[in-house]
Amino acid sequence: MATNSDSTFDVAVLGAGPGGYIAAIRAAQLGLKTAIIERDQLGGICLNWGCIPTKSLLRNAEVVEMLHQGKDYGFTFDNLQVDYGSAHKRSRDVSGRLVKGVEFLMKKNNIQVFRGEAELTSSTTIRVEQRNDEQIVKANHIILATGARPRNLPGLEPDGQRVFTYRQLLEAKTAPKSMIVIGAGPIGMEFAYVFHAYGAEVTVVEALPRILPLEDEEISTEMSRAFNRAGIKTVPGAKVEGAKVTPDGVELTIGGQTLKAEWVLVSIGIMPNTDNIGLDKAGVVKDQRGYVTVDDHLKTNVPNIYAIGDMTGRLALAHVASAQGVVAAESIAAGMGKYSKRIPKLDYEAMPRCVYTHPQVGSMGMTEAQAKERGYKVKVSKFPFRAIGKAIALNAYDGFVKIVADEKYGEILGLHMIGPDVTELLPEFVLAKSAELTPDQIAHAVHAHPTLSEALMEAAHGVEGQPLSI
Repeated sequence: MATNSDSTFDVAVLGAGPGGYIAAIRAAQLGLKTAIIERDQLGGICLNWGCIPTKSLLRNAEVVEMLHQGKDYGFTFDNLQVDYGSAHKRSRDVSGRLVKGVEFLMKKNNIQVFRGEAELTSSTTIRVEQRNDEQIVKANHIILATGARPRNLPGLEPDGQRVFTYRQLLEAKTAPKSMIVIGAGPIGMEFAYVFHAYGAEVTVVEALPRILPLEDEEISTEMSRAFNRAGIKTVPGAKVEGAKVTPDGVELTIGGQTLKAEWVLVSIGIMPNTDNIGLDKAGVVKDQRGYVTVDDHLKTNVPNIYAIGDMTGRLALAHVASAQGVVAAESIAAGMGKYSKRIPKLDYEAMPRCVYTHPQVGSMGMTEAQAKERGYKVKVSKFPFRAIGKAIALNAYDGFVKIVADEKYGEILGLHMIGPDVTELLPEFVLAKSAELTPDQIAHAVHAHPTLSEALMEAAHGVEGQPLSI
């Protein structure tokens, strides 16, 4: 039997991932009566089965890798044993701690949480089902934040035993002896690094001509070198032509050759979770790929319904979803007369992009090739971490910082980095681009010594051909 919620909410958020729960918090902060609906755990894929547990595993892998470099740090040992099961447990503990944090934030901000499968029944009502109970949530505005799921490869249906999605891989408590990763994007590359650290023989296969195909070409080249030096084989420009799953593993036919491994990770992109949530009943339009169509402020074709995160097809990153959630909540509040500040139009090209392998990759904006394709005359500066004292002290000095700037006006068009902890160096250039600063201004800002950030300063000097330390 269906029951109505106590009253009509100003905002109901469908999905409690990093986009949804941030949207709900921002709406509540602005004085809107807010509800959030989630069928699984608060925090969504990111906190439970994505960003956070993956980064925990990556940290474990970094420690294991460092132990193998013990002689460089003055210690030796015999019979090193590493336990992937312990790494898995730590990743789940970290995830659980953060989920509890989100639960606390819902209570702190007086956000009513509904648990269950949700479906729009109109543009202002949502049916929520859990077990045999059903509730109708009414809201004047709705924010859709249902995310996405892994895309499958025909002939390699995930079973969680031989063929895995990233979520299934995060449930695994042991490491295989061998693994093939299909797809050399951030997720595939990160898992390749983790399981290689725990002793697996790993091969990464990518259909496009290079690994990390969306990054600057020089980043792809440097990462390929780093992985191959570490013993992780990369095979770009290779499509899976056939697959056979056996009791002992998986056999793939690629370029007329057969590759075998105990496990296969299929990491070839995502599909939006836009089916079976009642979009047709609310009149919400999707594009041909199934993504919800939104405007610059995340409004759908239905004036009181917004959509954020992976389901929009804009840029499938947790921090992008969170930023979209803030914009959507502020837009709703502005329409209700409860918010009067400027609401920014998100610049997706300026969003930071990260790969948490070793070395890490951090990037923003156009690649050199993209800038030239768009007709820019560019100045390009590269500065190696090998010339940075802090990087040498850390024994992690492979890689570089690359700036792509407009020759005429000095506009920052792109930043591309590969090296130690470069994901932590991105905010300076994200802020610089949004504030329309130039490399010259960054070059003359004093950077502390010794820090990795000095590489940014040096690369900025290099735009005018005058780096100081090489």
